[in-house]
Amino acid sequence: MTAHLYPRLEAERYGAGRLTKIRAQTVSGPSCRDVAERLGVPERLRASAPPDAVVPDSVMTERVLASVIEAVIGACFLHAGYERTAAAVVEAFMPELEHALENPVDFKSTLQERLAQRGTIVEYVVTAELGPPHDRTFEVRATVDGTPVGVGSGRSKKAAEQEAARKALETVEPAEDTEA
Repeated sequence: MTAHLYPRLEAERYGAGRLTKIRAQTVSGPSCRDVAERLGVPERLRASAPPDAVVPDSVMTERVLASVIEAVIGACFLHAGYERTAAAVVEAFMPELEHALENPVDFKSTLQERLAQRGTIVEYVVTAELGPPHDRTFEVRATVDGTPVGVGSGRSKKAAEQEAARKALETVEPAEDTEA
C-alpha cells in the first residue's frame, strides 16, 4: 500500500504526517478484518476445517482475521512475486483507502494537537476489561488535568482510546486564535 499510496497522492497537499496516518488507517486491524470478510476468509477457514471440527465465531476475531490476511499476502508474495501481489493488495484495500481519505479516524492525534495548543496533555486510563480473553472489550477514560473528557470502549485498547478521544473532541474546544 505504501508503494501505491505515496507516489500517487500529492505529498504537498497531504503532508508526510497525514499520508502516514492514511496508510496506517488503510491497513489497520479493522481494515484487514473488513478485507478478510469481503474476500470470504471466515467461510473459507470454516470450510477447510476438519469435518468434525466446530469453528466458533469467537475464533474469527479482528486480530485473527488480520493475521490471516497478512499470512495470505505473504504466501501470495512467495508464490506470485511482488508485482502481482502488490496489485492484488491495492485492489483488495482500495475501499479502505478511499474511506481513509474521506473519513480520517485518528482522533487521538487530533485531540493531542488541540490540547498541545493549550499546553496540556491527555492521559488514557483503562477502567475495565470485560469478557473472556478471546472476546475482550476494553473501557478507557481520557482525562485532561485530572478531569475526565471522554470515555470509550472497543475490542482493543487502541480502539477504546480512539473512541474516548472522539468523544473528548466533542467537548474540548480548539484554542482561540490569538493572532490579529
